[in-house]
Amino acid sequence: MANPTISRRTLLTVLAGAGAAALTGCDPAAPDPLPDPLLVAMDDGLTVLRGTDRQSIGDGVATADGRLVWAVAADGTDTALWRVDAGRGDASERVRLPGRWVPQTVSTDGTRLALTTERLSATGERPAGRDETLVLIADAGGVRQRLRLPGTIVPEAFTHDLAGLFVLEWLPSAAPDRYRVRLVDLATGVAGPLLTRAKTQVPEGAEEEMRGDGRQAVLAPNRRVLYTLYTHQPDHQHTRDRISGRPGRDVHAFVHTLHLEQRWAYCVDLPHPFGEGGADGHAMAITPDGGRLYVADVGSGAVAEISTEELTVRRTATLASGGGPAYATASADRLFLGTGTAVRAVDLAGLAVTAERTAAGPITGLVLSPDGSRLYLGHRAAVSWQDPATGGELGRVTVPGLVGLHGPARPA
Repeated sequence: MANPTISRRTLLTVLAGAGAAALTGCDPAAPDPLPDPLLVAMDDGLTVLRGTDRQSIGDGVATADGRLVWAVAADGTDTALWRVDAGRGDASERVRLPGRWVPQTVSTDGTRLALTTERLSATGERPAGRDETLVLIADAGGVRQRLRLPGTIVPEAFTHDLAGLFVLEWLPSAAPDRYRVRLVDLATGVAGPLLTRAKTQVPEGAEEEMRGDGRQAVLAPNRRVLYTLYTHQPDHQHTRDRISGRPGRDVHAFVHTLHLEQRWAYCVDLPHPFGEGGADGHAMAITPDGGRLYVADVGSGAVAEISTEELTVRRTATLASGGGPAYATASADRLFLGTGTAVRAVDLAGLAVTAERTAAGPITGLVLSPDGSRLYLGHRAAVSWQDPATGGELGRVTVPGLVGLHGPARPA
């Protein structure tokens, strides 16, 4: 999905495009300026929609909160790198990186960037096998470090203190079919296992090896915890099971919790029928205070509430089922689910649908405004916004080439 909680390439999306231009294609009969700046995904790159203007940004990756975007462009045989304040539109001076590089992931504070020599994705297609992976660590001053990591590696996230880089190591390296999360010490360039939730070292050979689809990632509001939804996990055992010797359970979906500050990982299992349907029919959203995480499977109608403090499924409910890709966003008291042309408002007190509205076209994203007073809907070549309480449409603008919504473009 493409909103602040969109897929991890969507917590960190790599796209193409360059330049800046005025927003065109607006319906002259309804020239509604956007009330809030939005960072959106276009078919030619990340773009900021601001009022009636459009600011296109080059091939880049954004922070999860939409404040900063790192962009790159070819500079002869090298790569030009710069940073854009998405809220204000200001751009830093360009620095030159030797060779051709593709942005992969950015630190939660927006100061550090990891790049690779080809496009990779933590939630996309399985990477091709290779003997080693080249990773470049950069900031506004240019190159900070070059890493030559053995095997097939996909950078995922920086540690909170910027001293480490979490990566997905695909196994076996020659013909990958599963992966595990490892932590690269940026001082030594050596990868090792994470800690358990009890903050003890995971024994050699007990690291989780995951199969299936990483659907979406959500960053906690405090920027210290990354939640990733995985579905379809055949033959998967959690670290806790491998350590204890218990057989793995028949779990088809779970939320992988990665603590970026304390460096531990833990999996929250989701009950049946989560993971039985298509990955794109699942969506996840977190409340503004970070205390509750909601996972929905529109194919079955299942919704689960996870306590982020206890890391347990607190309760579940079953709503009417739907079809197609799912999108979600949450306020303090409501969960909004979008699929097809339907938007549902779910009361968090009872996990029950309180309203269902029909959009003018298929939905490609859901985003709440920073003050919670507007619900933005992405469509094919358009953005509309509603009153979250009544569902009444407050405005609409056509945006040719729109793919999805990343989130509000807040000033850095």
